[in-house]
Amino acid sequence: MTSPSLPGGAAATPATGASVPAAGASVPAAAGSVPAAAGSVPAAGASVPAVRLAGIHKAFPVHGGDPTVALQDISLDVAQTEFVSLIGPSGCGKSTLLRVVGDLITPSAGIVEVNGKPASQARLDRDYGMVFQAPVLFDWRTVEANVRLPLEIIKTSGTEQRKRVQEKLDLVGLSDFMRHYPHQLSGGMQQRVAIARALVFEPALLLMDEPFGALDEMTRERLNGEVLKIWARTGTTVLFVTHSIPEAVFLSTRVVVMSPRPGRISDIVDIDLPQPRNEETRESDRYFELVTQVREALRAQHGGGASAARTRAEGAIG
Repeated sequence: MTSPSLPGGAAATPATGASVPAAGASVPAAAGSVPAAAGSVPAAGASVPAVRLAGIHKAFPVHGGDPTVALQDISLDVAQTEFVSLIGPSGCGKSTLLRVVGDLITPSAGIVEVNGKPASQARLDRDYGMVFQAPVLFDWRTVEANVRLPLEIIKTSGTEQRKRVQEKLDLVGLSDFMRHYPHQLSGGMQQRVAIARALVFEPALLLMDEPFGALDEMTRERLNGEVLKIWARTGTTVLFVTHSIPEAVFLSTRVVVMSPRPGRISDIVDIDLPQPRNEETRESDRYFELVTQVREALRAQHGGGASAARTRAEGAIG
């Protein structure tokens, strides 16, 4: 496979990682569009990558057997305010890699930096929030109380708690449901509560692990649009795990394709769809071309390609 091309001519070597797009690459900066810094390398001395992974290797010990190698030689830079999706077959290590970034799993080898700091320090500094596959809400707490919980733990003042909770519930469109309990909400609404809770720290980096995988297709597409609006308004960098090729293409500035276990970066696809994205985006020829490109990158690992007709008909992998 040829090396994936990044904007401005920078290249990433498959199975070893990627550089961030070269300086000067531009993206739309209109209201509601991708945050201005997304997709471009910060000027020298201006800022550091939101995420830097260098030579990441992760092996899990197996009692009485050889270790299971989950990740091998992963190197990737994610620029400030980018939206990068990780996609690959089930068991390839996508979620493991996300947890390595979030300092929930320690790599066996390699360097992890978040905003120029070791991942452990970034966690202590609350540089990121995380949204899991399930909302993980407390049934006995209202929507407001669930979103407020992280601020209670760090003993934020009551006034600041109320201010931030109101802001984040407004952001996800749930201010009218703040007195409701989780069981009174739909699955999509519960995930929006989880997103509000992750954002209440006002993190620079948001880690999302298949947050919409259990939702129906219509709800999933609607929440994809809402996530992009939140991303544009907050300027938060997003690292997003998904099994859905259309979802990855619709949301991302770049899609990182991972190989079967042990997980490596096999390709990187730049997503040049204009911002803001909407239903017209999903009907555009370029959208279908990019879906095909990502699918072919995945199929190439198994010795097969995909026709355009098949790509239009199929939505996910794994």
